[in-house]
Amino acid sequence: MPSTFQLLMDGTAADEALYGALALVEVEENVDLPGAIELSLPVDRSEDGDLTFVSDPRFKPFANLALVAQLEDGQPECLFDGYVLSHKAHLETGITASTLKVWGQDAEWLMNLEEKAREWADLTDADVASSIFGEYDIAPSPANSDDDSPAHNEAGHTLMQRGSDIQFLRRLARRNGKVCRVACAGQPGERTGYFAKPSLDGEPIATLSLNDPEVWSVDALDIDWDVTHPTAVKARQALFTYEAEDGVGSEPTDSGLSLLDARGAADFAGRAMTVLLTAPVDDAGELSMRATAVLRDAGWFVRCEGEADVARANAILRAGTVVQLDGLGSLHSGKYFVWSVRHRIDSEAHKMRFVLVRNAVGPDPAGSAGGLLSGIF
Repeated sequence: MPSTFQLLMDGTAADEALYGALALVEVEENVDLPGAIELSLPVDRSEDGDLTFVSDPRFKPFANLALVAQLEDGQPECLFDGYVLSHKAHLETGITASTLKVWGQDAEWLMNLEEKAREWADLTDADVASSIFGEYDIAPSPANSDDDSPAHNEAGHTLMQRGSDIQFLRRLARRNGKVCRVACAGQPGERTGYFAKPSLDGEPIATLSLNDPEVWSVDALDIDWDVTHPTAVKARQALFTYEAEDGVGSEPTDSGLSLLDARGAADFAGRAMTVLLTAPVDDAGELSMRATAVLRDAGWFVRCEGEADVARANAILRAGTVVQLDGLGSLHSGKYFVWSVRHRIDSEAHKMRFVLVRNAVGPDPAGSAGGLLSGIF
């Protein structure tokens, strides 16, 4: 089923002339990087002798760009909502074959315009994130307060920010085992700030099939696993408020995320890899949170890359959601977390180049009847 898309500039939809000239639109969504857009346009001479699109006020610095895609029977998906940050013009003699690429990043860039030095006291990490998102009229996600840190007060360690707001929040999210990003769902301008652990419990938004002769939706997939990541942590730290000579310790073996299949990395590898962690914290609970974050970050030991056509997949993939892969045998079939999607839209098709990850593999094949061809029958 094909998709349609709408391009908006400062809230105004593009005209037919721009749609007709637009050679290619590429949008990238990523769990741990800002979203980006690139428009490819031909350059010609205008009636007054100027170059078309190069001085177009619709593509001036910090002009708002938004792109909404939609299946014929689906809900609108705002794939990008951000700002023009760069032009790249390629000009040839006589302007023949000249092109302009207009590039931008999502609304997170507004949070990167000023480097700051400030102290945050008597607030949890989620409270800080909500406060910062609010400064940019970005609605914090309700999930941000899940698995929150203790409040940072002057009796222990307050939070010191040195850097832009988005740089600070990304560092804070990493040590919490969370992801930090700004995204819109259906309509431009309705921006949500995420400072939350990945959500793996929902139903897959799409099923991608490799081997089904009738409903296959991908031509090829590249999958790799790597068991060199930590699967256990030993954390210990002395505290100002705890007089024991050895301080406090934590040794989590679970990331706090649901497994996407039967066996996690340690179970699959048959042995654990343990790392040591020390961190400036105020209590045992915060130390445990920091140790768990190490496991959460390291837990994505399976990675899958591929490309799907929206018309065949009958779905628009979004970063931060869960999809199902079928026909890959007992080890690799199952649920995956969408880490990034690069949408490539032209007059012919809407292609999606994706990176999927997961923190588990399927059951031991010794007790199953799975196989590479099992998805066909």
